Amino acid sequence: MSTIPHRELRNESSRILQRVKNGETIEVTNNGEIAATLVPPNASPFEMRVRAGRVRVAAPAGTVDLVHLERARSDESTAEILADLRGDR
Repeated sequence: MSTIPHRELRNESSRILQRVKNGETIEVTNNGEIAATLVPPNASPFEMRVRAGRVRVAAPAGTVDLVHLERARSDESTAEILADLRGDR
């Protein structure tokens, strides 16, 4: 993702829109603050969040070693937890 000032967008809009059409995401700043984000028209909401760094793509199946995860402990029994969750129905 690249960042450009609004003046560059105004002066070179055709070139910049072509870059966006080709798949690039561009942030436009106004007085140093991000005012807009130009994204390709075929980008899904998920793809837009990935490009913005708001979400990460999950690791492929089988690459996470669950044996090394620390087991969660609770003073409540499973039945008590489920009863509490079902109480909101």
